[in-house]
Amino acid sequence: MQVVVVSGLAGAGKSTAARALEDLGFFTVDNLPSALMDTLIQLANSSGGEVNRVALVVDAREGRFLDAFPGTYARLKSLVEDVTLVFLEAKDDALMRRYSETRRRHPLAAAGEGVAEGIARERGVLKGVRELADHVIDTTSFTVHALKQLVTERFGSPSTRALTVTLLSFGFKHGLPPELDLCADVRFLPNPHFVEELRPLTGRDAAVANHVLERPLAQEFAGRWLELLRFLLPHYAAEGKRYLTVGIGCTGGQHRSVALAEEMGRRLQDAGVVVRVRHRDLGAALLPPAPGGPNHG
Repeated sequence: MQVVVVSGLAGAGKSTAARALEDLGFFTVDNLPSALMDTLIQLANSSGGEVNRVALVVDAREGRFLDAFPGTYARLKSLVEDVTLVFLEAKDDALMRRYSETRRRHPLAAAGEGVAEGIARERGVLKGVRELADHVIDTTSFTVHALKQLVTERFGSPSTRALTVTLLSFGFKHGLPPELDLCADVRFLPNPHFVEELRPLTGRDAAVANHVLERPLAQEFAGRWLELLRFLLPHYAAEGKRYLTVGIGCTGGQHRSVALAEEMGRRLQDAGVVVRVRHRDLGAALLPPAPGGPNHG
């Protein structure tokens, strides 16, 4: 059996993560009192194999039931070998913006209080749960699509220990992505932003990709990083790691990092590596590439 417990701050993406797990075939239960978690798992164990992937969402609405969480979680881990606790959080300004967009009242805000007071109270209530987490994920810069993809990458293939590599392009001026395991800085390469005809394009367009990748320095960089990854990946996999996120950053996340992420993604894929390419600062790369441009990620 595989059990994933999802907790975290209201507005940080618990519902999105739960829906993603449900789409992956998990039997998902939202807002189950902590004291009943091990009971549910015992029932699932007696289902004759019908229920072998369970996702439980725990949040601050439990109130006093949260006091029982550490003990219940310990019992749960004694019942099931494969248990993962994921805690989702975000910066206060991002949470406040999300609440402003939905016009909802924070569940822990007392009468007359605003969202900020509710967030502060919630952080205190969930402190003990956060300390037990296997993964703490800051969703401040995540879109709904990016969070769903991350959950899918981490929990989508429980039957295999194959390592999935995510190449994530980004712009340093927008902040360092919190989910990175490794990071490469390609700001040493000439910037297409200063070429007038290339400025409105991105690294997914052939003209920009050619401008970046035709340089021997860019080719040498890609080759050296791929050599490093080929050395590291078997060792990460041997340690049981299922996913590795490699950031490739330039100034704005539009040109150099995008072109190199696409190129390295193709090379890793050709080498038989399970690889995904994401472009954080291209609006999650939801737009198709220009005709004749790279078509990966």
